[in-house]
Formats: sequence, structure tokens, C-alpha cells
Amino acid sequence: MAATSSSRLFFLALSLLACFPFCSCHCSVSNKNADGGMMKGMFVFGSSLVDNGNNNFLPNSLARADYLPYGIDFPLGPSGRFTNGRNVIDLLGGHLKLPSLIPAFADPKTRGSKIVHGVNFASGASGILDDTGSLAGRVINLNQQIRNFEEITLPELETQLGCRSPESLPNYLFVVGTGGNDYSFNYFLRSSIQNVSLESFTANLTASLSRQLKKLHSLGARKFVVMSINPLGCSPVMRMNRPTHNGCVQNMNRAAHLFNSHFKSLVDVIRAEMPGSSLVFVNSYKIIRDIIKNPISKGFKDSSTTCCEVASVSEGGNGILCKRGGEVCANRSSHVFFDGLHPTEAVNVQIATKAYFSSLKTEVYPTNIARMTKSKI
Repeated sequence: MAATSSSRLFFLALSLLACFPFCSCHCSVSNKNADGGMMKGMFVFGSSLVDNGNNNFLPNSLARADYLPYGIDFPLGPSGRFTNGRNVIDLLGGHLKLPSLIPAFADPKTRGSKIVHGVNFASGASGILDDTGSLAGRVINLNQQIRNFEEITLPELETQLGCRSPESLPNYLFVVGTGGNDYSFNYFLRSSIQNVSLESFTANLTASLSRQLKKLHSLGARKFVVMSINPLGCSPVMRMNRPTHNGCVQNMNRAAHLFNSHFKSLVDVIRAEMPGSSLVFVNSYKIIRDIIKNPISKGFKDSSTTCCEVASVSEGGNGILCKRGGEVCANRSSHVFFDGLHPTEAVNVQIATKAYFSSLKTEVYPTNIARMTKSKI
């Protein structure tokens, strides 16, 4: 009798041990969050357009938005978001019915249970290339963002959920929004690469981003949202002291358009090379360009000037960031640009809404986020 009991305990122990490599015994992840949304959470990579405050924690970083008037309309005040209120990531989180804002990776508090609905790794002034952003002091480039996910967040997530990444990550959205800084603060500023054609530089850039997406796929990511580059030449900082056509600097917009065209055409190719994946390309370039071409019809009045007071170069600024404690426009929802480069919350609302619901393939390709997140891989 005792031998029989010992045998049962032995085989029970073996069966429990067998569970752990596959996590089927205790995995707590599901394809719905507590509020009924289709995704468990989001992991975010990119630059200032999607940064939720990582640069706040980087010493010697000049690309920071942790002071007023940034965040003047954000419930938590200045948070490191480069706009007056919510950015696209906050708004997408709302559409996905996520229970909380996505925390910044560099915040020491972003650990333990706080990571189960996702983490934001994006860093203002960073780019696809490692050396983009060096002019802004310390930033976190895209390759390092992915390493931070792989080496620090992912092991902790597996511990929190009791799941290995191939089982849990298909329930998360991976958002990548980067590339503009590689042109604005790298290609067009560095004399060392002036002999490189725009076409060659763009081909290298899209190939690099493709490799980075494939790296995330190899770690278990399956649902991707990739943001286009915005119309760089229409931003106030780029139009300063430069010749324009229809209000925008044409060579800057040509670069953005070239990148976007290359990358959109690669979406189907990349998907075929990443088994089980789904991708949505969000054409924020077109969405913003349409607003600028006909602002009144889209609910805007000012599509050319900044809403906040921007510090000029002669004042120790860079023509991009708001002056600390400076003046700010009263009707921020009527402005396209909050500072010299970044859109207002009102524009972010339009981008996020179209990304999630639009049926136009010129705005989202090949489908929208709502359909993609509901599809089975």
C-alpha cells in the first residue's frame, strides 16, 4: 500500500514538472483583457511621437518633454509625452480597452505586475539607425529598445504570467513608430553621408527596420502596427528659413514619402517571411497631409504655426521644443502642431481613430487595427 502511494506521488510530481516548460498548467494570459478588449496589452518602440516618458530618466538627454506646457491637457500633467495631451499610444490603448496607460520602460517603477499590460520602450530623438539622435545627447536607439525588451522585460513578463513568450506574446500588440529622425537629424544634417543618394539611404533604412521587426517576431511577437513617417517638410521647424511649395519643404516630404512607399510595399513581403504574423501599416503621413491641405473641413484652423512658444536657436533652443513655462495657445484643438515638430492631441485623435477603424487602404494597409486584433493567427 505504501509503495503504491509512493508511486502515485512520484508520477504526480513528474506530471507537475512536465507542465512548467509549456506553462499549460498555470498560464494566466488570455486574448482578452479584464475590460473585454481583444488584446492583453501593447509593447511600443520608436521615437518621440510614441514616447511615454522614457527620456525623463535619461541623464544628459536634451529631448525631454517633462515640463509645462507639455501635458497641459494631460490628466497627469507633464509626463514626457511630446504633446499637450494624449499621444497616439494612449489613444490606441483606449480603443483596445486596456485598463491602464502603458508605462515607460526607463521608469524604475515599471516592474513586476505593472508590465503585464505592456511597456513603452520608445525614446524621443531616436531612430532606426544607432547613431541617429546623437545630437540630442543620450537617447535609446531602436536596437537597444529591442534588447531592453528581450533581456529585461520579456523574462520578467514570463515570470508574471507563468508563460513562455511564444504562448503569451500573440496576445499583445507590437507598435513601431520611428524613422523620421533618421532623415531630419541624420541624413539631412551629416556631411559624411551627403554622397549617399536618398534612394540608397532609404533602402538601407527600410532593410534595417525589416530586420528589427523580424527580431521581434523571433521573440514571439505576432501582431504588429507600423506607423509611417509624418510629412516632415510641413512641420514648423523644417519650414523655418527654407523655401516651401504649398507650405511645405519638398525635399523633406519627398524623403518621408519615399520611405513610406518602400515600407508599405514591404508589408506583404515581411509578413510572408514572418510565419503567423499580422501587420497593419498606418499612413499617418496621408492623415496629417489631408488635414494640412484642408484644415477647416477637418476641424482645424491653424496648420502652420506652433501652439506653444518655441525657444529659438538664439535663445538657446532648437526650434522644436516648447520653451519651459512659455506661452501656449488657448484653443489647442484647432492647431495641427503643438511644438515645432509634434502634433497636438487633436491630430493624434484622428490618427488613432483612423488606425483603428478606417476602411481606406490609403490610410491603413491591408486592414485596420480593429479587424487585425480580432483575427485569429
